[in-house]
Amino acid sequence: MTGPLRATTHEQSPPTSDFDIARHLDGSAALFGAAANVIMQLSSRPVGFGVIESTVDSGKVMLHPIKRTRTTLTYLAVALLGTESERAAYRAAINRSHRPVHSTASSPVRYNAFDPRLQLWVAACLYWGAHDLYERMHGRMTEADADGFYHHCARLGTTLQMPQELWPPDREAFDRYWAANLARTTIDPPVRAYFEDLIDLRMLPSPIRLAFGGFHRWVVAGLLPPRLREQMGMTWSEDDDRRLARLLRAVGAVEERMPKQLGLFPINAFLTDLRVRRMLRLPLV
Repeated sequence: MTGPLRATTHEQSPPTSDFDIARHLDGSAALFGAAANVIMQLSSRPVGFGVIESTVDSGKVMLHPIKRTRTTLTYLAVALLGTESERAAYRAAINRSHRPVHSTASSPVRYNAFDPRLQLWVAACLYWGAHDLYERMHGRMTEADADGFYHHCARLGTTLQMPQELWPPDREAFDRYWAANLARTTIDPPVRAYFEDLIDLRMLPSPIRLAFGGFHRWVVAGLLPPRLREQMGMTWSEDDDRRLARLLRAVGAVEERMPKQLGLFPINAFLTDLRVRRMLRLPLV
């Protein structure tokens, strides 16, 4: 599926525009949608086995939940809001972490963390989840905003090794890509076991699990595409759907009344953290 493991440097990015991505980002959405998005990403078998077989313990959420959350949210922040220099610096840092992540002779599927097509799938999941949550929280985007948001989100892939030309050229092309690839998703038993631990917050102390585990499972079920919800054996009713819709619209209404920088928290905080780390020459990942 992939060639020899090597670092590449795709510096390409979408055509520059005046689109203000910050108007369409919510800090709370990054937290609401995190686990559901991980399930989407890892439902591609090469991505799923790449994560569960990884030997890079420092990047494992079940072992280092705070560090992994910082790394992921920093990536989102720098990909969507960062400068070209910041994106290049974070790409180089992630490349160092990704070098050991490739399949072995005993792996059930071939994978390589530098495969641009796998990175396209991850970027597609991030875009789909961000767009879905924005519209659940704030209502439909205008066509112009939806197009601007879509083209800007190519940076979720081009900040790594995905070349710009792999990103579907428009939203209709993306919808075809998404439907075709979602239909091929498969959650294998070892990956499902990983998901169950993630959904139940087993990486966190018992009091947090007991207080928030059930709510977290309910939100994850509601944010998954139906195909993946069914593969996870999760139930979801029309009443659940109405309750989640009311919750997300209420959160969205509160955030609309906040100063934008407060509504962006913690995404903007992680971008500031990256900038401080670069200034102090500290590790970025």
